[in-house]
Order: sequence, then C-alpha cells, then structure tokens
Amino acid sequence: MIRLCSASESRALILKNASLEFIQSPLTFDEEQIVASCAKNFVYQATMGKYQEALKTFDYNEIPLLVADTVVTAHNQILRKARCKDEARNILMSQSGSTTSIITCMIYRSLKLELIDLSATDYIFDDFDRDDLEAYLDSGDWQGKAGGCMVEGFCKPYIKEVKGYESCAMGLSVEVLKAYM
Repeated sequence: MIRLCSASESRALILKNASLEFIQSPLTFDEEQIVASCAKNFVYQATMGKYQEALKTFDYNEIPLLVADTVVTAHNQILRKARCKDEARNILMSQSGSTTSIITCMIYRSLKLELIDLSATDYIFDDFDRDDLEAYLDSGDWQGKAGGCMVEGFCKPYIKEVKGYESCAMGLSVEVLKAYM
C-alpha cells in the first residue's frame, strides 16, 4: 500500500494500471513561491515542497509516501499551468511543431527506502491542427495540466517521436518506482 499525496487523476490511473495498491491523500503546496531558472530545478523544488508537507501530515512508518510534480518545457521555457484559455492557446502553440520535454520528479519514502527520481520524456510534435486545438481548448481538458499538455489525449495524434517513458509524461515514472519496490 502507498499513500499517493496528489489529487492527480493521471497519477492514480498510472498506479492502478501498474497494479500498485494506494490511497489518494492530496496535499496543497503553493508552487507560485518557487523561483527557479531551469525546469529541473523548478520541478525538484515543487516536489520537495510537497514532500515536506507530506512528512508533516502523514507517517511513512505506517504507509509509504509518494509525492510527485511535473513540469513541461519547450524552447527552454517552463510552461506552467495556464490560467485562462488564451494563455493555454499560447502555451500549446509553443509546443506545436517542436520538441517538448516533460520532466517529472517523484519522491517515495518508506521505512527502508527514500527514493528521489528526476526523469524526462521528450516529445517531438507535428504542427497542431488549429481546429483540433480550438476544440481541445473549448473542452477545458487543458485546465490543471502543466503546459496544457495531454500526451494521452489531445497531443497523442501529433507525436512524431518519443524518447522516454509515457508514464513520466503523465506525471509519475512508475517503471522507476516499480524497480525499487
């Protein structure tokens, strides 16, 4: 049994599909306070902040803790969660026809192990169709997603090449986690 300290439906689905038993116990952490010049540093700080909150709230001696955060980058820019439809459009257009890196940091803590992993998956996308993009924006599915990106949804038909694990891009590098469990 694992305590997933995240409200992410994608992370819960990843654990479920990997046949890992878990309970979901979301925590709040204000990522807006983070100052970072690169994506890897940002996602590490966000995950560490969530981890510190988890340690204050839950006892990993009872149930191991799992925290994670994901950041999307394109053109050396950190692409945060869009606050409005226009911002989501701009963020997604920066990924259209280019390489997007999705970086996930996770921390797993049990009695026997403290695992910190920083993994990246790179996607090379074809140009997004404007009508498809507008339909995606109208759906609202981009909300709450780093970079507005859904590689398992909207972005999937535009993938030309993938380097890394899809689970990493969806928010949790389950292949790495399972190797240590």
